[in-house]
Amino acid sequence: GAPESLPAPSADSARTSLPALREAYRAASQLYEKVGVGADLRAEQARAESDESAALAELDRLTNKVRTRAATLLEGTDGADGPSRQAAAARAESLVHLLETRASTASEQLGRLRGEAERLAPADGEPHHTELPDDLVPADADQAQSLLRAATAELARATDALDTARAAHAQLLRAHRTAEESAGGFEETAALLRDLLRDHGPDEETETPEPYPGTLDEARQSAAEARRSLRGCAADLSAAESSVREASDVLVRHANSTRYEQVRTPARQQIRELPAAALPDHAEKWAAAFAPRLRVLTDELTQLERNRDSIVDRLRGLVESALATLRSAQRLSRLPEGLGEWSGQEFLRIRFEEPDQATLTERLGEVVDAATHAALKKNSDLRRDGMSLLLRGVEAALRPKGIAVEILKPDAVLRAQRVPVGQMGDVFSGGQLLTAAIALYCTMAALRGNDRGRDRHRHAGTLFLDNPIGRANATYLLELQRAVADALGVQLLYTTGLFDTTALAEFPLVIRLRNDADLRAGLKYISVEEHLRPGLPQQDPEGETVHGEITATRMFKRAAPADGTPGAVPVPETRPAAGSPPSAEPLGR
Repeated sequence: GAPESLPAPSADSARTSLPALREAYRAASQLYEKVGVGADLRAEQARAESDESAALAELDRLTNKVRTRAATLLEGTDGADGPSRQAAAARAESLVHLLETRASTASEQLGRLRGEAERLAPADGEPHHTELPDDLVPADADQAQSLLRAATAELARATDALDTARAAHAQLLRAHRTAEESAGGFEETAALLRDLLRDHGPDEETETPEPYPGTLDEARQSAAEARRSLRGCAADLSAAESSVREASDVLVRHANSTRYEQVRTPARQQIRELPAAALPDHAEKWAAAFAPRLRVLTDELTQLERNRDSIVDRLRGLVESALATLRSAQRLSRLPEGLGEWSGQEFLRIRFEEPDQATLTERLGEVVDAATHAALKKNSDLRRDGMSLLLRGVEAALRPKGIAVEILKPDAVLRAQRVPVGQMGDVFSGGQLLTAAIALYCTMAALRGNDRGRDRHRHAGTLFLDNPIGRANATYLLELQRAVADALGVQLLYTTGLFDTTALAEFPLVIRLRNDADLRAGLKYISVEEHLRPGLPQQDPEGETVHGEITATRMFKRAAPADGTPGAVPVPETRPAAGSPPSAEPLGR
């Protein structure tokens, strides 16, 4: 394996360049490495030699017999090649394991048998356990096994009988202990019951009591219930005695009351004189004696209660009608259009909270009772007429909040400002108060007409005003008064002695009157002096047709006296045609 000799450099190679020489050197080095022996081959050779030495040493330790047997096996079919030898070695190894397992099992069985033999061996070094009869001495092992099986079965039966006897004995012991415990429990329960009976003085027992049929727990539960019942009965007895004492005291106080000083019955005298402890003994006789009188009084009270209910029902109907009238008053006070912010507003706003039927009935019953109690008092100043009773009923129905009434405040710009009626005197001026009063009267008149069935096409009447211009001569107040009256169907007649042309210019008709005195009769008459503006207001040709023509005239003429004194000037009375709207007619005097 030596490397080949390199050729000597020639003259031509000496003249080769250095890079070419380096390339040639590198190629020569690679060739040398390829033909040289590697270190891994030398290491593998060393390992193989070591394995060979170990195998020779192990072979030398084997005996000649083993070597001979191994040579024989190698010559057979199992040693022909390597796989055959490995398969044979695996089978041999499996067989070795099987034999070792069997040997271990046999050794364990031998140990158990030896232990059982030592355990079953007779004590004290005796050759056998017991002496058997001649008929039970086995002749061979099979007979011994048969006799052993029979003896084992007999032993099992005897063992079962022994277990049964022990269980019965244990059960009897438990029953005995249970009976003793039950007897002790019954004795304790009986002692508790005897103590309770002894506290209340029981009678001597004349008969032997019967055994309790239940268990101890049932007896204890029954005894506990009996104790609770007895304690409850004792408490009830104490309460009944206390109630009897209190009832006796109440009866005595009732009989001694000053309300019954005029009662002269013997029973009352007995109740007052007898001690309180003796009253229950006479209670039954008194109850029998008072029963007829109680029935009579009960019937009278029932009749009074029916009468009271009837009065309350009638008062409730009147109160509900009054509340409905209040609601109608607010509804009927709605103003017409053309009044600025007041257009369509309700002049009155009445707010209250209506109670339910049960509450209303209860409160009205209190009002009726108060009136009844006041009638029994001598110095009572409570009025009991129908209107006062109705007002108190309405006040009771609206408790606790009562009623809140607000009214629109008249001003020049007609702002929708509401003021409580209780503050009218502090907030309103004189003209505003008068205007509010006229509006309230018109509302009440319209309400009266509505109650009479004149809700539609109603005429609520005529209101004569005594010099209202002296307090309310503002133009907006007069317009407001007439607008409200026209909306609610009231005809206003103004009388004044003032010649306020600004105020009088608001009226469509002004009649001037004068006072005539009859000196002889001492009477005064009002007569027409002149017409400042005769006739009714001129109709707008483009507006709605209004039938306001005069249809009738009635004259009154005083007869001339005998001395020829001329009579008074006749006073004409004009009436508008049917269906014409009411008009405000100012009069002058």
